[in-house]
Amino acid sequence: MSRLSTEIHEQPAAIERLLEYETDHVRRLVREMRGKFDYAVIAARGTSDNAARYAKYLWGAHNQLPVALATPSLFSLYKAPPRMNGALVVGISQSGQSPDIVSVITEAATQGRPTIAITNDAESPLAQAAEHVISLHAGPELAVAATKTYTASLAAIALISALLADDAGQMDQLRAIPELMIQNLASLAPVLGKFERYRYMSRCAVIGRGYNYATAYEIALKIKELTQVDAQAYSSADFRHGPITMVRESLPVILLAPNGPVLKDLRALITDLKRLGAEQLIISDEATVLAEAHLPLPLPAGLPESLSPLVAVLSGQLFAMTLAELKGLDPDQPVGLTKVTETL
Repeated sequence: MSRLSTEIHEQPAAIERLLEYETDHVRRLVREMRGKFDYAVIAARGTSDNAARYAKYLWGAHNQLPVALATPSLFSLYKAPPRMNGALVVGISQSGQSPDIVSVITEAATQGRPTIAITNDAESPLAQAAEHVISLHAGPELAVAATKTYTASLAAIALISALLADDAGQMDQLRAIPELMIQNLASLAPVLGKFERYRYMSRCAVIGRGYNYATAYEIALKIKELTQVDAQAYSSADFRHGPITMVRESLPVILLAPNGPVLKDLRALITDLKRLGAEQLIISDEATVLAEAHLPLPLPAGLPESLSPLVAVLSGQLFAMTLAELKGLDPDQPVGLTKVTETL
């Protein structure tokens, strides 16, 4: 078994550890910071940037908190940081090593803004620069492609949201996620052999909207990292504004279509893609939607849409890993990548 496979299956336990060790800490943190900010700025790169996309939707919808993504080059290269009056500034990085992300947190501290580091290394430069640190407790992540640190970052974002809102129901839903992840991993095991159909694909689209806009980007990133396939992520809305013209017969399209306000739009797109001849892989908890798929990838029942990205990404992780193995590539060590990427 590859390291990557092991780490994919460690994710439920990683989320449980995060909730066990950080819930009381984050509760104290949000009490201390409540009323000290009007919006959030998040600095991140790569997989962590996809976690930040999730925060834009979750904190916006559940906490009425506007979220902006930082432009680290303004801080690190141009030396022209914007004013961040009224902001909570958050850095997300699995390693906490990237200088450009650290520079955003350092500047925020200089401007007197509250700062949080979300990282798997509580001794990293990012953690040292931040006023507060939320440790992911994911354990060592040895495969180059991030999996458990990604879902742990999502869980940290959801934990902040629930405690900031003082929402006991949201906390109960979050505590149920590890079991739903276990169920989903078990249900996907028999499907892995069907991924061979896509062994020779050279490109694909990954489409989501709302909370799972982030998931579309993360799945596309994993496919690119592990398989060298040109995978492009889109929201279902943006896809109609031009990219839909690239759809040809048998183009693989991965769609994230959980129950929720975005499902109506995804249903309509699924119908259009079927007419255009696309090969649809659909991740959903809605039986009538899954029935339209060439390859249905079911989500467990009882999964709230706002937390569905923690579970929905599992299908994409396993798809990318299995496809890499089928192509004779090493899923633990993708060509040209290293575990820690430091950008200036």
